[in-house]
Amino acid sequence: MATKRFPVPVSVRSPVRLAVLILGGACARAAPALALDPTRFEAEIQAFEAADRATPPPQGGVVFVGSSSIKNWTDVAADFPGVAALNRGFGGSTLADVVYHSDRIVLPYHPRLVVLYAGDNDLTLDRTPSRVVADYRAFVAHLRSALPAARVAFVSIKPSPARRAYLDRMRETNRRIRGDIARDSLQAYVDVFTPMLDAAGQPRPELFGADSLHMTRAGYLLWRALLAPVVQ
Repeated sequence: MATKRFPVPVSVRSPVRLAVLILGGACARAAPALALDPTRFEAEIQAFEAADRATPPPQGGVVFVGSSSIKNWTDVAADFPGVAALNRGFGGSTLADVVYHSDRIVLPYHPRLVVLYAGDNDLTLDRTPSRVVADYRAFVAHLRSALPAARVAFVSIKPSPARRAYLDRMRETNRRIRGDIARDSLQAYVDVFTPMLDAAGQPRPELFGADSLHMTRAGYLLWRALLAPVVQ
């Protein structure tokens, strides 16, 4: 496939962004309790932009983006030597938040690959698997509108002990996103859900910290092994 670059849209008035915002507004009107203001992360986004001005990151690398499981992966660059890996995770974020801020923390780097982990927090906010899938599709569409040749690796929602009550919804969300990805050669599904379960089908405690939610180094080493074939 020939690679063709298009200017990166920076305005929220782009058709895809506008559609996402309209959809978000409709969801907010239907279920006000689920509405979260994406600008609550403005300080973190501005910090990324300040870091970029101070030390411009390389173009055409691998951007890791998503919620705290990405943010806390502080060794991500060292874990993938020889890869221009950039961490742009912001804790507590949802997939809709990643879509909203992608013009500022994904597209400017013209990545060859985006490693995305999000959707975990969404389910705890009572967002349905259908909503999470729709937000994932919105992310891919927005990325493709600017960077048609960019690849996406979706890291499946992980089965943390603190969120056992959501395991079935996680499975359903992962299954549906995996089905979408199977139809697109520029997307990859990275299954971390299954290897993070023990023989009884429960989350492996050694992979999680004291809060039973965030991962230990052992968890990240597992992710590194699973992602290496895609990232490298």
